[in-house]
Amino acid sequence: MERFGFVGLPNSGKTSLHNALAGGDAVAARHAFSTKSANVGVAKVPDDRLRQLAEMSSSRRAVNASVQFTDIGGLVAGSSRGEGLGNAFLGHVRDTDAIVYVLRAFVDPDIGGVDDPLDSLRVLETELALADLDSATRQLDKLSRALKGDPSLRASHDLLAGAVAVLEEGLPLYRAGLDSSARAGLRPFFMLTNKPVLAVVNVGEGQIADAQEVAAPVREELGDAEVVPLCVQLEAEAAQLDESERPELLAALGLGSGALDRFLASAYHLLGLRTFLTTGPKESRAWTFRAGATAVECAGAVHSDIQRGFIRAETIRWDHLLDAGSWVAAREQGRLRSEGKDYPVADGDVMEFRFNV
Repeated sequence: MERFGFVGLPNSGKTSLHNALAGGDAVAARHAFSTKSANVGVAKVPDDRLRQLAEMSSSRRAVNASVQFTDIGGLVAGSSRGEGLGNAFLGHVRDTDAIVYVLRAFVDPDIGGVDDPLDSLRVLETELALADLDSATRQLDKLSRALKGDPSLRASHDLLAGAVAVLEEGLPLYRAGLDSSARAGLRPFFMLTNKPVLAVVNVGEGQIADAQEVAAPVREELGDAEVVPLCVQLEAEAAQLDESERPELLAALGLGSGALDRFLASAYHLLGLRTFLTTGPKESRAWTFRAGATAVECAGAVHSDIQRGFIRAETIRWDHLLDAGSWVAAREQGRLRSEGKDYPVADGDVMEFRFNV
């Protein structure tokens, strides 16, 4: 399950975004530091391919892929030094797969807080960089002592020392121009600013028509990061409706397919995520994998025994299987492919693994 950590200033809309995505009812308070615990929610990843395959196979159940959201208390300038309550919560997002900046763009005189998304971004980046500096400095000290007895640690030591030099400038690591190898080498140190970044620009109801324009400065500032403008309050209200009523309201409000679809489309692109499927009378299920994963690696997502005893994977594209009408018909028509362990799995592949243990 992919995990996303929400980071934002007080009253940026983090908790409302959590509710919009996970369909929860966590309390969104208007006062800084009212949130004293992390909210954790899980949402099903919408996938119409799965629905159609489940109907074709008359599956007893359909199991969507899931993602987890962690919403921590609002950060303020100085959070890395213990100001407010933010520093106490940063540990909750160190083991997430990506950081989601929630940046307020809506103006509401009744709700205090910063409404310039670029100002919010600069504060958040600085605080996360300083929090990383504290952690990296302590880890570097331990590594320096260990290096005296184990010269093989030199590469990790030098890589971490370079990261400390960047963080001392108040810069997040994703702005340091590090190559993919260096970023991968820093992962064991659990740096917040070494994670992929996605930004949600929280616009007001009156800004929906110009949402892309409002988000443009953030997109320019963050470069390659995914930036998604959302009217979080309306999305959170829509999430509380029955699923049958939700599309009509979303369309009426000009919100398109809704926050979850748009957020996940950007998140999947950011993290290089793909989906393969399995289907049968018992269940149809969507499985998440990283782009480039092989058949034997995807087999391990289903069960370690299948990966260990992998023989082959019978494979067909989801739409070709629907066109055939059933797995048996697809086999009779010669449309199933027999793929080996090194086959690079494609998004939308439907697979049946053959194994022996």
